[in-house]
Amino acid sequence: MKKVVALALLLSGLALAQDAKPELSAGDTAWIIVASALVMLMTPGLAFFYGGLVRGKSVLNTMMMSFIALGVVTLLWVTVGYSLTFASGGNALIGSLANLGLAGLSGELSGSIPAMVFAAFQGMFPIITVALISGAVVDRMKFGAFVLFAALWMLLVYVPLAHWVWSADGWLFKLGALDFAGGTVVHISAGVSGLVLASVLGPRLGSTLRASVPHNVPFVLLGAALLWFGWFGFNAGSALAAGQTAGLAFMTTHIATAAAMLVWLLLEVARGHKPSAVGAATGAVVGLVAITPACAFVSPVAAIAVGGVAAACAFAMVQLKSRFRADDALDVFACHGVGGIVGAVLTGALAFTTGSGKGTLEQIGIQLISIVAAMALAAVGTFVIARVIDLIMGLRVSAQQETLGLDLAAHQEEGYASGDLGYAGKDATPLGTPVILSSSD
Repeated sequence: MKKVVALALLLSGLALAQDAKPELSAGDTAWIIVASALVMLMTPGLAFFYGGLVRGKSVLNTMMMSFIALGVVTLLWVTVGYSLTFASGGNALIGSLANLGLAGLSGELSGSIPAMVFAAFQGMFPIITVALISGAVVDRMKFGAFVLFAALWMLLVYVPLAHWVWSADGWLFKLGALDFAGGTVVHISAGVSGLVLASVLGPRLGSTLRASVPHNVPFVLLGAALLWFGWFGFNAGSALAAGQTAGLAFMTTHIATAAAMLVWLLLEVARGHKPSAVGAATGAVVGLVAITPACAFVSPVAAIAVGGVAAACAFAMVQLKSRFRADDALDVFACHGVGGIVGAVLTGALAFTTGSGKGTLEQIGIQLISIVAAMALAAVGTFVIARVIDLIMGLRVSAQQETLGLDLAAHQEEGYASGDLGYAGKDATPLGTPVILSSSD
């Protein structure tokens, strides 16, 4: 009789467990809020990284293309982007309109965290993705054209791709594609889009190219450090809980980044150069990119291989840069496109668990399908959007504005005081007009 009662209690307990709703975890919630803030910090970090790599005459414009994404993409994500990406009731290609304006999320849970926190965390990803693309077109793209491009690209390229890969309804998700934190969704899409946009825009002027050396290497190192720091939120935060998976993602992220930085410096030395600060920063970023899709699926030792192989491939692509027609100014495709592709393939090859029971070769095949799909959507979408914007308002600044530098031409500001009034456009108020302070000032 006791055995019957015990069995009945066990079965009733299992039934209650199956019917139980997810419970809010204060620890998980706190971690994802912090992770969201870390991912947000990555975009200003990228602004410093890119800003240090360009001419001093275009530092503000370059940094502003990252900062403007914080405004434009945030509002689009809240109003429509989140819903089209994650709302239930959609199909394999796009989400529904059930959560427009984040409607229906208040009081709801996404796993063990508030749905509103999940929406905030995911909203930081398209911001940094749009900002990444800007590195390919610095020193020559109209600021207004970039703002419009950012809005259209986020809605027409990022949102569908994120739905395909991360939504339970998405076709790549159902196929079993592995992308833990954005190697496909963020980096491959940004790298390919940057290359296509640079091709449509055309190369910089010869005089601009000759003057385009990193004007502030400490900015580059500061930006890389902020990216490295913020990336822990990017990757470990994608576990959506404070647990073992987050711990593994945190560790592999750090390991792969360290390995990639060292490999990049060794390759510089092997080519007869000195180990450079810009090289160290670039190698670190490549490692961060490559481990992103794999961080929760590979061992710490495998993370060394992911970072090292990605650094070698990206380094080789940078050496081949002159053979391409597109003037990808800050090597967005080499670092993010190639790094993302290598990381996605190695995710399938080195993953110790996929959660799907698929074999290594089968998983690599699925990863290749996801890579091709991401590249195709990014390339076609970017080309169409760029051509439409070019017809509406033009993409490129004038030769005179490019020579002067885009800080004065686009923003009527200088990153560094020079006393040069400059040229800010034919309809602009002359710069350098004395400012008369009132007695209250």
